[in-house]
Amino acid sequence: MLKSLFFLLLLGTLHFAYAEPVAKATKAQAASVSTAQIKLTLQKNYPQLGEIKQVNKANIMGLYEVVAQGELFYTDENARYLISGSIFDLKNGRNITAERTSKLFSVDFDSLPFDLALKKVKGNGLRKMAYFTDPNCSFCKKLEQELKQVDNVTLYIFHLTLFDGSDKKVQAILCSKDPIKAWDDLMLNNVMPTTGTCDTPTMKVAELSRKLNVNGTPALIFADGVLVPGYRPAAELEKILNQTKEVSKSSL
Repeated sequence: MLKSLFFLLLLGTLHFAYAEPVAKATKAQAASVSTAQIKLTLQKNYPQLGEIKQVNKANIMGLYEVVAQGELFYTDENARYLISGSIFDLKNGRNITAERTSKLFSVDFDSLPFDLALKKVKGNGLRKMAYFTDPNCSFCKKLEQELKQVDNVTLYIFHLTLFDGSDKKVQAILCSKDPIKAWDDLMLNNVMPTTGTCDTPTMKVAELSRKLNVNGTPALIFADGVLVPGYRPAAELEKILNQTKEVSKSSL
């Protein structure tokens, strides 16, 4: 992220970063431009981008996706412009960038270190969802209200302490006699947990979040590995959980 901000500031623009191409491609040449060529051009001439993981055709306005520094950017066929930001399909009400990001940065659900999470089983627990959350995050509290309406699910709660004072609350919750009850009391009823002392995995959870490119809370991970940032209402959670139910049968 810091490299990305440095790069954008260096080029003196917020949304569009200028980069001189190796050679200007004509319309006839454009058809022969490959993702490998674009990746090579960017990697060779603009090392400030860091390692470029992928370059894919975006199928939007002739743009190409550029995956670098844990983020999704866009460039043109000449690798002249780097675009940072979301592309919206206004007609269909879709955030195309968010949808692609969730797929590009999907994870192996079964490989998640569940020993770092607080496990909560509701009903038969057949459906699976993991999520990063913070006790001082307002949208995380809204998510918990929505989850009250969701049954037959196993939740793996990773406490990511991003806000001031969150670490103390998480420690009190995880060190309590009944961490699940303490968590629910805090998030649903605003009942503060009593102070507790024990070792907590907050540092390891922070490392995990960086590895998975989770930069905020809440961040949801479903059984198919798709990472969905932000709060979602109960109806949408039910829909996604049902869609990934077959995948979750092979999970823990």
